[in-house]
Amino acid sequence: MRAASDGTRLQQWFEAQRLRAPAPARAWYAALAFGIAVLLFGIKLAQIFPATGAGFADGYGSPVLAFEFARGQADLLAVFGRESDPLQVARLAAMRAGNEGDCLFLLFYAGFLACGIYALWRELRSRVLFAAIALPLAAALCDAWENALLFEIQSAFTLGDYSPSMASLPGPAGAKFVLLGLANLVIAYGMTELGPRWQLPASLVMAPTITIPMALVSPPAFGWTLPAAVGAGWIGLFALAAIGSWRALAHGRPLADFEPAPPPRRTAPPRELAPITSASRFGRKRLRHDHL
Repeated sequence: MRAASDGTRLQQWFEAQRLRAPAPARAWYAALAFGIAVLLFGIKLAQIFPATGAGFADGYGSPVLAFEFARGQADLLAVFGRESDPLQVARLAAMRAGNEGDCLFLLFYAGFLACGIYALWRELRSRVLFAAIALPLAAALCDAWENALLFEIQSAFTLGDYSPSMASLPGPAGAKFVLLGLANLVIAYGMTELGPRWQLPASLVMAPTITIPMALVSPPAFGWTLPAAVGAGWIGLFALAAIGSWRALAHGRPLADFEPAPPPRRTAPPRELAPITSASRFGRKRLRHDHL
């Protein structure tokens, strides 16, 4: 009985949200602030991670992706190099510093995506968008789990040992990108609901997500596509946050009210025609006869 009552209250709450008057979503401000933090910190983080490896496949695109998709000791050697490699220590230090920074970066992108999807829900009142708020939060949890495994793997590699955590790494690494790809599809869905002028940006957000399954199946060949596949949705959401914040601040209007409906036209009431009687017919005939 209690579960049924809670379900009824939730249904009533969703219905109340659907029927409320349109208003600008203040969550756009938070999404914009988190988006700026993601942009600035992401640029700094890219400079911390090692720029080169020791012979990993070119399809990975970067050493950090090659490390995330490492499946054995040979893959680690291709990222960091052997003990005789003079750059091994520098690569290990840069990778650890980058993963430590990633622990903060994941909070930024989780806040950015969650606030942005929440703002879209406030604008469009779709239950799909409300449920999708959990996607970036789950992706951040997978990212944190992945970082913990990477720290263990790197520590064991530094000591010349093999870490059992290597067997668990594909789970959170793959789930993170799948969840971020689903979040991008939700962002594209929200764009399509905003109006016809958002159809093209929605397509640009949606199209790159096709490469995510390819990259997860064959990381050495398609791993380089993952940053673009994820970043397309982030760029689209950042544009939504900027425009939504500007409209709320400058005009006090919601983003979903981008094209206001034209006012209804006033139609004049139909004129009542006088009934035609036999006398009026006779008068018209008589008038025509006199004229002739």
